[in-house]
Amino acid sequence: MKQRTILSLEQALSMPYATLRFAQLGWRVIRIESTPRGESLPGDPNRYIGATVADDDRRSYFIAPNVGKQSIALNLKEPEGRAALHRIIRELDIDIFCCNTLPGRYEAMGIDYETLKAIKPDIIWAGISAMGPDYPMVPGYDPAIQAMAGYMELSGERSGPPTLTGVPLIDLKAGDEVYAGVCLALAERAETGSGQAINISMLQAAASWLITTLPLLDFDCDYSEITRCGNEHRKFIPTNAYPTSDGFIFVAIGNDVQWQRLTEITKFDSIANQMRRTNDGRHQERESIQKEIAGISVNFSTEELTTDFAQATIPHAPINTIPQVAAMDAIKSKLTRTQLPDDGREIRMQPNAVDRDDGKTTLSFPPKYGEHTQELMLEAGYSEAELQVLLEGGFVYG
Repeated sequence: MKQRTILSLEQALSMPYATLRFAQLGWRVIRIESTPRGESLPGDPNRYIGATVADDDRRSYFIAPNVGKQSIALNLKEPEGRAALHRIIRELDIDIFCCNTLPGRYEAMGIDYETLKAIKPDIIWAGISAMGPDYPMVPGYDPAIQAMAGYMELSGERSGPPTLTGVPLIDLKAGDEVYAGVCLALAERAETGSGQAINISMLQAAASWLITTLPLLDFDCDYSEITRCGNEHRKFIPTNAYPTSDGFIFVAIGNDVQWQRLTEITKFDSIANQMRRTNDGRHQERESIQKEIAGISVNFSTEELTTDFAQATIPHAPINTIPQVAAMDAIKSKLTRTQLPDDGREIRMQPNAVDRDDGKTTLSFPPKYGEHTQELMLEAGYSEAELQVLLEGGFVYG
């Protein structure tokens, strides 16, 4: 079967994460970055964020989303750079083109769907932007969209300020939507022979996850059921992170049977009463229940409570640090890896989302800026002389 090839004008996290998922399948992913401009650091700004890992343009924040890829630098503001892009699409038989630049710049850069479709009629085109092509000049950054989409309103303590989530959920959600959209488009192309354009709005994708809150607007719910509530659950009582003598433990009571099991543990039998037998009743005594459980749990170790809850089949979990997550038996054997180019030292990264027999768990180290420009230009049929003209003119960089 022909190896799928993705050409992606990408930077930051949302689209690099999307194309990483294809690299993990063994697909060829070629990332496009801009040629140097003035005094600015060239290429993807994320290259220069975090601790230096291999060299100055491959720092820690850049590594994980960009393993397993190739890098080419083109000046798409100039006709020669756009012509090179179009020739690469044609000669390398690009299956999918991706980008996460402003929609208002698509046509000027020669990357809009209609232009690329004229070059390769069955191409699949996918773009991520803040609010979709109807808002062509609105920039999209995860924290700003978290604020705009209500995520910050839903995160944090009930009486505290709105808070960002600890993971860039909206960047990753948008990337997953590209992954799903491209896979669907490939299935449809196999039936129809036609490509298609996929426009991902970060705002709309984020709002699609408001399934437990936004529909409540039309149910005359009290706003306390919609706004933030810290580590508690808005509906299921009790659910919370409870203090222990040596840390915290998270407990989630999802039904009345689990509540009964909790109150049958000797340590917690004092919290039971007739009113609390149902979740509706527990809602009425929500605050006192939380205080009573915390007042008991703080007297026992996390390990002892873990044993009690496991024996009672009550959903619970330790609140792990990231090193502890990496060390879990269920995770450590699933971690993906890459190797530093200088000394071969192994770098652990997040696991693949889903196990596949053909999935890759070891990927090449991220490319240097423009590392594969000359190689790919020659592959696209440029002669050494033609390539030299483009390099000297600043239309490509490598």
